[in-house]
Amino acid sequence: MRRKLVHRLRPLADSLPDDLKIAVLAAFALVEQARKPFYQERVHWAAITLERDDRTVRRRIDEGIEQIAALAVAAGPDPRPRYPSRSWHTEELRVTLALDQPVAEAFEFRRVVADADEIAELDLALTLPATGEPVADPELVVDVFHGGVLASRAMESSDRVGLSLRLPEPLHRGEKHDIGLRFRANLRAPHYVCVPRHPCDEFDLHVRFGDRVPDRIVRLEKAFQGDTRDRVPRGAELATDDAGEVHVRFRDLAPGFAYGIRWQCAGAG
Repeated sequence: MRRKLVHRLRPLADSLPDDLKIAVLAAFALVEQARKPFYQERVHWAAITLERDDRTVRRRIDEGIEQIAALAVAAGPDPRPRYPSRSWHTEELRVTLALDQPVAEAFEFRRVVADADEIAELDLALTLPATGEPVADPELVVDVFHGGVLASRAMESSDRVGLSLRLPEPLHRGEKHDIGLRFRANLRAPHYVCVPRHPCDEFDLHVRFGDRVPDRIVRLEKAFQGDTRDRVPRGAELATDDAGEVHVRFRDLAPGFAYGIRWQCAGAG
């Protein structure tokens, strides 16, 4: 209960002016220096920090609580998620894919939110569409830039590599965590999609073709995975900018469906 209360109060307090923020954080013992057993001791710490007397600080606390209450009422209750999760979900996934390199390279930055307590590992996966031969393990290179340690990787099927990322410390319900990864692999099919295992609030994708711009690029949204392999790609057509890049964004991704782009070059089936 305390964690839930802190998770709710802290962002509201952070939005206050500095003097009210310090007073409120002290009143509720939300900063380490003010975690004292008695309210008067916390008030006195804030008075010293703000260079005010105790009476003035108590007024600041009352003002701050009134403003926090108004902000909480204005914000209303958190909306129910469209796709509930019992473990964790992705709040934001940002991917930059460079196809103008000798080997395709993708940078992935993901913010996850724990929907339960003691979330210690994230189960991730990447699919390299098969072309008749199984994916060899060395074909996919994964580097963790920040946010955890790659605990294990295993072939879950002939074309899907399962990844387990161990977090620096377990997450409690409502806590957020950022991770940064880099993937390098020879793409086996002309598409790049996100097929989330867990709910995803937002997926932002930049793809750079450079000088090798395909003849046709289409947007895939809530598509069946099999549709990504259609010989004639279907979807809203996209155009690259002067740098040979396309940018797409998706919200409220449903687990198990594909979101991203597919392209077709002249003469390709």
